[in-house]
Amino acid sequence: MTTTYVETEPTFVPVQTRSERKTSYDPADFAAPTGREVNWRHTPLARIAALLDGNAGDASAFGVSVSGAEAASLAVGESPRGEVFTPEDRPAAIAWTKTAAARHIVVDGEPEAPVVIDVTGQGGTGHDHIVIEALPNAHGTVLLRHTGTVQLAQNVEIIVRDGAHLEVVTVQQWADDAVHAAAHQAVVGRDATLRHIVASFGGGVVRVNPSVRLAGRGSRAELYGIAYSDAGQHLESQVYLFHEGPDTTGDVLYKGALQGASAHTVWIGDVLIGPDAVGTDSYEANRNLVLTEGARAESIPNLEIETGDIRGAGHASATGRFDDEQLFYLQARGIPEPEARRLVVLGFLSEIVQRIGLPELEAELIETIEVELARGAAA
Repeated sequence: MTTTYVETEPTFVPVQTRSERKTSYDPADFAAPTGREVNWRHTPLARIAALLDGNAGDASAFGVSVSGAEAASLAVGESPRGEVFTPEDRPAAIAWTKTAAARHIVVDGEPEAPVVIDVTGQGGTGHDHIVIEALPNAHGTVLLRHTGTVQLAQNVEIIVRDGAHLEVVTVQQWADDAVHAAAHQAVVGRDATLRHIVASFGGGVVRVNPSVRLAGRGSRAELYGIAYSDAGQHLESQVYLFHEGPDTTGDVLYKGALQGASAHTVWIGDVLIGPDAVGTDSYEANRNLVLTEGARAESIPNLEIETGDIRGAGHASATGRFDDEQLFYLQARGIPEPEARRLVVLGFLSEIVQRIGLPELEAELIETIEVELARGAAA
């Protein structure tokens, strides 16, 4: 019997896990996304086209002011810029090359007031890179605020040294036509803690993707997010938590509310527990409340475990409408239905707001939620 062997082209297998994605500082190494890639599948590419164009960019597209700390400049190749950050997609690589001087924010000691970084869009397409470094045993907060209109590709590099406790809060209150693609990458040292909070309300397309590596023994990450999407808004977060060191702890909770035709939220949560991450305790969850017809929430949790010696790991996702039992309970006590709905939404979202730890900002965000609810009721 004669056996015939036929050579065939190798089958293309797309990258599925976050840890396998290409990284490069050169935008040319990233092909223009088609929408079939796992990290671009849910993003409206046509609306972020300017951030995929390596030739676009205007130095006057946005302004930045910093209060509560001195902001030094870091050129490409100047430490600690690049100690943590390696671009995972084309907008991040373009922002890396086009930001000649990154802002370096250092948190030292235990400052009483937060460091506030105000980014104000002034039109056009812009690129930015920020390095936030918490020195050993420091304890502080950095608030990153975004207003105005711009198309912005932004890299945020976060370094939490041994024993430090850092909170980074990023608030997106852009104008309706703004486009924002942000890559946040962090490493957390031994016995250190990072609390990272994303609050997205304004903007046409907002994509904030935090990636955290728990490198040191006993390190901890608390990753929280809140999004309120109106008609035509696309609010997205792709979260990656890598348990690299032993005895690490991760807590991920994102919540979203949606109202209006074509309101869209996307949450993708990837947790990787590496082979050396013994004693890990990790949990991620996403909850979405759909308030009107025509809104769509997409929620994709993923968990990859490479060691069996862990304390616990899990994930959960839920998307639904109002809880009829909650509404009935409130209405049975004489609360009108519109007010009952308002209380349910506030209770749902305030769980995240109350974890921020900045009373003035918490009050401001609760007021923002009230405005969104009133707008939805009027519509």
